[in-house]
Amino acid sequence: MSVVILDFGSQYTRLIARRLRELDTFSAVVGYDAPLSEIERYRPQALILSGSPASIFDRGAPRPRTEVLQAGLPVLGICYGMHCLVEAQGGRLLPGERREYGRATIFRTRGPLFRGLPENMPVWMSHADAVEELPPGWEVAASSTDCPIAAAHTADRRLAGVQFHPEVTHTPHGADILRNFLDMAGVERNWTTGNTLHALIDELHNNVGSDRVLLGLSGGVDSTTLASLLAHAGIDHQAVFVDHGLLRQGERRQVEAAMRPRGVNLVTIDAEKLFLSRLKGITDPEDKRRAIGAAFVEVFEQEARRRGPFRFLAQGTLYPDVIESAGGPGAASIKSHHNVGGLPERLGFELLEPFRFLFKDEVRELGRCLGLPDELRLRHPFPGPGLAVRILGEVTPERLDILRRADAQFIDALREHGLYTQVWQALAVLTPLRSTGVTGDGRTYGHVVALRAVTSTDGMTADWAQLPHEFLDHVAGRIIRRVPEVGRVVYDVSSKPPATIEWE
Repeated sequence: MSVVILDFGSQYTRLIARRLRELDTFSAVVGYDAPLSEIERYRPQALILSGSPASIFDRGAPRPRTEVLQAGLPVLGICYGMHCLVEAQGGRLLPGERREYGRATIFRTRGPLFRGLPENMPVWMSHADAVEELPPGWEVAASSTDCPIAAAHTADRRLAGVQFHPEVTHTPHGADILRNFLDMAGVERNWTTGNTLHALIDELHNNVGSDRVLLGLSGGVDSTTLASLLAHAGIDHQAVFVDHGLLRQGERRQVEAAMRPRGVNLVTIDAEKLFLSRLKGITDPEDKRRAIGAAFVEVFEQEARRRGPFRFLAQGTLYPDVIESAGGPGAASIKSHHNVGGLPERLGFELLEPFRFLFKDEVRELGRCLGLPDELRLRHPFPGPGLAVRILGEVTPERLDILRRADAQFIDALREHGLYTQVWQALAVLTPLRSTGVTGDGRTYGHVVALRAVTSTDGMTADWAQLPHEFLDHVAGRIIRRVPEVGRVVYDVSSKPPATIEWE
């Protein structure tokens, strides 16, 4: 059982899915024009129509299929989704003359969506068009100064719409509103980590059976959790850990020590020379990713022939990876991921991605259930291309060595000051800049290192971490003292969007 979200291209669609999962409800995102047959595969108990950058008055504006809205499921429309729902029911919409964007206050809240909530509350608005007249049988449930119909529902409580965005943190009672909708719709709330683990094991047994699985183990949270899952489920597997020379300090040692005692069938491949030779002279970040992806395929092909046969290639791909690589309706492709697409066709394997619809924190919880040590389970995300995309410009052994030592100083300092688990991801970037400085009585011309730390829930959006100034002062001095090639340290204060978390 699930809630299916029709995606009209909103930047917040995946946040809706995330919030529902926090309420112990499985959620799936499909395109706004998905046929009823595709939606029914998820055994939905309710639908949510997302927002959109489009206007309902645009020529060719996206609309859901009539058969979907006539399926008899409870529906919540959010912003543009409310416009679609009201229009389909015979209501009337008004083109926006004044855009309402940002914080607003709704008042006189009433009805099932606002059960147990204050009569007046702050919300996050983002719209121009608005509902002018409700369809027959609908009732106003909330208003704002600029929006007389800020929320509404039908008398039978099967259909509802809100003009604001309950899924964002800027709507403080948004989770309560979504919870009330789930209660209105009678949605089962049994999406727990334990149930997910059992379902994944059953899925692996049904899909894999007695066939063999090849797994690319990167050392990150996703692939180490997947390796542990395969071992726990008794799947015949071969985990291949490629030491491409782009790892963090001490990473190979840590991964091998954690995985082998857990029953993971692990082999480590020394491939530093291969990868660095493929990266020689390359400065463009997408070219780096493609070169690294091609080298991975080459190594896997060699290991598959040596240790095969294998039917499946397993990858720790997550939902945000899929979203950023392929996008959905109205969503842009942000950057390529070496572990999404392309590999199975060349290798002749079937792709196995058990975590494809999970968020990072859900995988961390699975790791906890599987007994992964916290030093692996709570590790910050690390890109598949490794330190190569944290070096701006060409990747060389010398530049890797400088970045690896600077990054280790930053991460060690975060741990020592109890700040590591307070940020989603922290990293050092080696820029192509050099800067004049003074060490002792002499002039220096050292490298510029940028530090980045962000807070986030799932990596889809992120705010820069406001680390204490005293800590930043400490870690900058520490890096310059202990990594003498570095002459200046700067701190990145951009958020996602507009920036991405990684620099490349």
